[in-house]
Amino acid sequence: MKTLQVSLAERSYPIFIGEKLLADAELLRAHVPARQVLLISNTTVAPLYAQLLKKAFAGCELVEAIIPDGEQHKNIATASRVWDVLVANRFSRDAMIVALGGGVVGDLAGFAAACYQRGIDFVQIPTTLLADVDSSVGGKTAVNHPGGKNLVGSFHQPRAVIIDVSLLVSLPEREYRAGLAEVIKYGLICDAEFFSWLEASMPRLLAREASALIEAIHRSCALKAGIVSRDERETGERALLNFGHTFGHAIEAVTGYTEWLHGEAVGTGMLIAASLSHRLGMLSDADLKRIGAVLAAAGLDRQPPQCGAARALEYMRVDKKVKSGRVRLILLEQIGRAIISADYADAALDATLLQYFG
Repeated sequence: MKTLQVSLAERSYPIFIGEKLLADAELLRAHVPARQVLLISNTTVAPLYAQLLKKAFAGCELVEAIIPDGEQHKNIATASRVWDVLVANRFSRDAMIVALGGGVVGDLAGFAAACYQRGIDFVQIPTTLLADVDSSVGGKTAVNHPGGKNLVGSFHQPRAVIIDVSLLVSLPEREYRAGLAEVIKYGLICDAEFFSWLEASMPRLLAREASALIEAIHRSCALKAGIVSRDERETGERALLNFGHTFGHAIEAVTGYTEWLHGEAVGTGMLIAASLSHRLGMLSDADLKRIGAVLAAAGLDRQPPQCGAARALEYMRVDKKVKSGRVRLILLEQIGRAIISADYADAALDATLLQYFG
């Protein structure tokens, strides 16, 4: 097992990465010491893994809140159902929430925890690769709004993150590949050496070799933990973690959060952002080709919906990174070096959107 620390003074917490951690009752109880525990999972994950947690928390008052599977259910109505369960069972401020699932479960559970009685503790137990390396770490919690993704939310750090790579064995191939987008992102924005490792290790990752997974997740989480520790509330550097997301969120919104997985949209969004960086004269031909090749190897080079450039830009303008009416974009100067920019040529953005969205 590998361990990391997200350093945020009194809100610091550990990340555990290893195999068969859900069977480690001692580890789970050490980080979920509450008498009252609400387990939030979904209809896909709960039948597979909830029983393991029930054994670990046999001496607690454990209540389940099982939500429907899918991004379309990450909304205020589902969060309200969770609060109803907490209230109906008279859960107090020293109760804890355990999030067992992917990004939707983790984001929604964290948001529910942040709001209930002005904030109770929660623990993340992610069950997808995407959640392992992205949404479970950093304390961003939210639900979607019809006008855009993650528009209603809060920063609320977990008490711990427990990542069991054994759970990835049962993950459908499409969801697994979608998670690779966020792993690739870290190499692109801040670690060229890690990107080279990913190029060489992609066959092992696609085969879901445990040692390769632990290494990839550990390096990804270490990079994110460092950024979050320096910029918890995304006033600067943390915005780099949104590389590809502004375009990706537009893809998700255009398709009603039903046709694309989040990682698929981010993967294509990264390709669009890299293409724009190249069009602006920042990114070399060679780097653009390497990026395209890795995304293709991971199966993340899908064609965006042909909704038209104007409609895609409309959704981009409601993104959280808009300031003073200007869309701030994460662009690449080279592999391993990203920048936050609102100073780009509109004509280049328009041409790139036309190229990909029609």
